[in-house]
Amino acid sequence: MDARFTAEQEEIRHTLRELLVKRCGPEQLRAAVRSPDGYDPALWDALARQLGLPGLALPEEYGGVGCSATELALTCEESGRALAPSPLLSTAVLSAPLILTLGTEAQRAELLPRLASGEVTAALVVPGARLATVLGLVGDNRGDWAGGGRAGGIQARQVDGVWRLYGQAAQVLDGHSAGLLVVAAHTGGYVRARTLLFLVRVGKTFSTRAGDGAVDGLVRVRQTSLDETRPRARIELRDVEAELLGGEEADVTGALAVAGDVAAAVLAAEAVGAADRALERTVEYVRQREQFGRPIGSFQAVKHRLADVYVGVQAARSAAYYAAWAAGVETGSGVDVGAGTGTGTGTGTSSGVDAGSGRGGERVGRLALAQALEALRVAASEGIQLHGGIGFTWEHEAHLYFKRAAGDELLFGPVHRLRGYAADVAHLFDCGSLSRGKVTV
Repeated sequence: MDARFTAEQEEIRHTLRELLVKRCGPEQLRAAVRSPDGYDPALWDALARQLGLPGLALPEEYGGVGCSATELALTCEESGRALAPSPLLSTAVLSAPLILTLGTEAQRAELLPRLASGEVTAALVVPGARLATVLGLVGDNRGDWAGGGRAGGIQARQVDGVWRLYGQAAQVLDGHSAGLLVVAAHTGGYVRARTLLFLVRVGKTFSTRAGDGAVDGLVRVRQTSLDETRPRARIELRDVEAELLGGEEADVTGALAVAGDVAAAVLAAEAVGAADRALERTVEYVRQREQFGRPIGSFQAVKHRLADVYVGVQAARSAAYYAAWAAGVETGSGVDVGAGTGTGTGTGTSSGVDAGSGRGGERVGRLALAQALEALRVAASEGIQLHGGIGFTWEHEAHLYFKRAAGDELLFGPVHRLRGYAADVAHLFDCGSLSRGKVTV
């Protein structure tokens, strides 16, 4: 692994940081999260059309840039520093890879260029608050999370050759504003139960019967969330017409696990960016605030606390970069991911290989995410403590970083489950035998 960044990667970071400093300040951030979309459309247009961020990791043949997960992670590290609200995560990290992996050639040709240009945003809809489980981050994603048998989850059935969806999902990232919904639904009945992915076109750019982007039977309600910079919605599906993504024999759980490992690496980088900025703001403050006639940053106890935070952030950054590199090596290797679809393009990852590895089956995304979420939680907590009374007020930005840390753990963690499942997969605590009070692993 070469830890040095290329000139192009450095340019991506520098350009994006300059843009976010100008367009995503504290007041602009507060205005954006309170808007109907939950983000600033003008900023999203700049990120998509000027910088091409949604298509950064998509192949050039579909309107993308052709970069790897590394560039996407570096991009999200910068957006994490500013806590920039945008549909980049839901569109480019969670949804587009699934369409690339499982979609037919016609679906890819129609949808991916629109996603890459930012014309259409997408959201991944999974039943319940189980996004971390569905992506294979905290447990095996081949369970009954899509609603086993006849109860719960989101159900799909064919009526006169047309797929219909029924059910409800909560905590869907950017679900209230997305123009394309990628819905995980349970089909096949009780005996032959399986999970498939379906497409529901909602945006005005798609042709609909209602003509204004509305879909019969679809109800979307924005929910109140702890972290306002990650808007979420409740999706209700009442006999909604949908299109099957790929074929009925597609390896959906395998594709979701692949996407989950890449998403974990990207989320880890984003959390590192937020933690780094929270630490920077705290250091700036302790250098200015005086007590007993001297800056509190000169006190040894404060120095030790911030030094511990710095070490944690740097360790998390190293883990996030390695995870992004490992995911980029595998997903850029030209191995086909379209298991069961017969429509592979040679640009994805094989579902038969432990994806996101880069080294023959080593999946490090969830461990990097655990390290980064812990670093962000500590950095945000120490920031609030060392800011004193002002750190607890709504007027200050310190609480936004703490909410990001808490919100991400609720969505993609918690940390102990990320590490616990990683240990289970690695058989870290499997006991071969007990001999004389010693455990043979």
